[in-house]
Amino acid sequence: MTERFGAISFVASDTPEAEAALARLVERYGNADPADAEVIVALGGDGLMLQTLHRFLGTGKPIYGMNRGSVGFLMNEFKERGLRKRLEAAQRSVVHPLAMQAVDHSGTTIHAHAINEVSLLRRSYQAAKLRISVDGQVRLPELIADGVLLATPAGSTAYNLSANGPILPLDAPLLALTPISAFRPRRWRGALLPNQARVSIEVLETEKRPVSAVADHTQIDEVRSVQIEIDRDVDLVMMHDPGHSLDERILREQFGY
Repeated sequence: MTERFGAISFVASDTPEAEAALARLVERYGNADPADAEVIVALGGDGLMLQTLHRFLGTGKPIYGMNRGSVGFLMNEFKERGLRKRLEAAQRSVVHPLAMQAVDHSGTTIHAHAINEVSLLRRSYQAAKLRISVDGQVRLPELIADGVLLATPAGSTAYNLSANGPILPLDAPLLALTPISAFRPRRWRGALLPNQARVSIEVLETEKRPVSAVADHTQIDEVRSVQIEIDRDVDLVMMHDPGHSLDERILREQFGY
């Protein structure tokens, strides 16, 4: 009987621990070309998982991560034996990334995807001044802050949580709009938006108060404006062991374990 996951392709971070694990797993299971693989197994931490998801964006290939890094929120426990059985039993989580369209100081438009969040961050000692619109309607004429971010449910436990944003269940049809060290309005804690919303952020006083836009690992400096919305044409498939699904991890995070 042909195994469902006969062709596995491995990727690893450049740490000694991950590279040693890669060598042992390749010896045991082989290493298929990514184009021919039925699954991609990523060895590292959450940073490598995000890089791998971006690398295979649009291919529909499932990604199964094993933790050989530090945090590993998106990863499964590392084990050498029984990998194909674990892949067979794994639960799939399908998420859609954010699509960012940023216009920089020269008028150039840059497109990028973000799995966790799109953030706008001040680039000088001056706080950023931002105008926020949702679906074409100005909702916040002026936010004075270190920045602001828009997070997906999958990314709500990352930078968003560090900025005191809400944790969102993976299947919640929501996005978290979270300020970063807001000065004015002082009591504004952010907003929960429907996930079909289009968010536009205009940078005010761009010369005096420069701002960068960051979509996961892609940074654009001196932006003038940014538009963000969910890209429903792109499916990202992550695989997790039973009992350790992304939904379960997000739920556990809300109870502090």
